[in-house]
Order: sequence, then structure tokens, then C-alpha cells
Amino acid sequence: MNIGRLSIIGVGLIGGSLARALRRAGAVSHITGVGRGRENLERALDLGVVDAWTQDIAEGVKDADMVLIAVPMGMYDQVFKAMADSLGAGTIVTDAGSTKQHAIDVANRAMKNRENFVPAHPIAGTEQSGVEASFVELYDGRTCILTPLKSTNPAALSIVEGMWQIAGSRVVQMDAATHDDLLAGVSHLPHVAAFALVNAVHRQKAGGYDPFEFAAGGFRDFTRIASSSPYMWRDIAICNREPLLRKIVALQEELEILRLSLEKQDGDKLLDEFEAAKQARDAWLARQGGGA
Repeated sequence: MNIGRLSIIGVGLIGGSLARALRRAGAVSHITGVGRGRENLERALDLGVVDAWTQDIAEGVKDADMVLIAVPMGMYDQVFKAMADSLGAGTIVTDAGSTKQHAIDVANRAMKNRENFVPAHPIAGTEQSGVEASFVELYDGRTCILTPLKSTNPAALSIVEGMWQIAGSRVVQMDAATHDDLLAGVSHLPHVAAFALVNAVHRQKAGGYDPFEFAAGGFRDFTRIASSSPYMWRDIAICNREPLLRKIVALQEELEILRLSLEKQDGDKLLDEFEAAKQARDAWLARQGGGA
């Protein structure tokens, strides 16, 4: 399978890693990088991630067989509008965004051939950004979720599925609403919680000491994702507002159980809650093949 001419709008960790993986497999003929940052695009060319680059979205997609959109969710309207009149009749468009209902809504408003849009979300990433953060193994053994509509072109769906499989991913399909609800819990809520925890600790100094001076591995591990892009996560939170609000309420309810247990000095209840969480996480890790 060869993708042909691929245009990547947003040549950062996600887009750059896909480009590297497709090159590894010899599954792409030409890659054009599209973005706002000239320095990042020039670096992508130097690293061999792209063959050419442009800051003009319309110019960047006009000869593409496939277009990957890998930009923050808040830029989707701008990107889709900019490329709408330059896409070929058979050009396949896919994305890597974290909120699929929003992506579908934007595509439906902007695209003429919306049956060629195949929404996708690779479940992979780090807290780093930019093309220099990209690496060829990012998608190896990771899951990529596709959320096609009934109107999605089956041929386009098959090609996008094959592309992510070539990149190393295990591909599954589900509807967009289910995706957004699931990811609100296992991805979006943890990021919001990490941001909140860092702020809670930072803003409540004890005895004149900086609490971060006494933080060790546990705090570092829990809050690693708070080093992610605030702009990207602002957009994700807003675009997936309703599912995320439900997950925040669920977390607040769990914290309230712990707060009341502490207030009542109910050690048995605390132990039950901690053991339930440990068992659930250990079972998940066992299904994943171990690890911490």
C-alpha cells in the first residue's frame, strides 16, 4: 500500500511521527508539510520528515491524495475553510484530533466531498511538541480509533485504516459520541486533574516553604502531563465540554467520598476505596501485559 502524496497540516509530534512511520514502511511517495511556524517547517525538511513545505494551506493540499490534519481543535474551523476549495474530488481527508464530534461538525460545514473525511484519533503522544519531538515508533502497538459515519466512503475508510496499521497501530472503530465519552474519562479528565493538582499545591504554600522543593517521584509521575500544551488542552476541554463536565462531576463525587471518610476517621472506608482503585488499575495493567 502506498498513500501517494500526503499533506500534513501541523508537522509536530503527531504529524511528524506519522510521516516518519510511513517513510519507514516505504508507504508514501511525497510528503508536504503545512503549518504556521517557518522554523519548525524548515527543521522538518532538514530532518527528512517532509519533502517540501508551505505556510499556505490551500497551496499545500491542492495535489494531495491524502491530507492529515494534526492541529489543535481550536484551529479546525480555520483549517477546513482554508483548504475547502483546493481539495481534489478524490482527496481523502483524515485527522488526529481528540474530540471527534467537533471534528465531524466542522468537516460537515466546510467540505464539499465530506464522504471522503475519515475521522481518526491515534491514542499516542507525549508532553513534548514540535517536529523535533516526533519519532518513528510513536504508534507502534498503540490504538487508533476511527469514527466513520454511515455516509463515509468505504474505500477512503479502508485506506485510512491501512495507513494507521502501517504506522504500527491497532485500529478500532466506534461512533463519535462513544469515543468522546470514553476519552473524556481516560485522557481529558487526567489532564484537567493534573493541571488542577499542580495549581492546588503551588497556590497553597506551607510555612513559607515552596512545596515543589519537597516533591519526589510520585508527584512528578502524577503531574507529568501538566507540562503538555495549555493551548491544545484548552481547545480539547472546550470542544468536549459536556462529556468532560460529566467526568469532572464523577471525580468530585469520588473525592467527596474520601473527604467524608477522612472527616469521620473511617479508615475501613478509605481502605475499601484505595483497594478498589488498586485492583482496577492492576487488572488493567495485567490486560496490557504488565508495566507500571
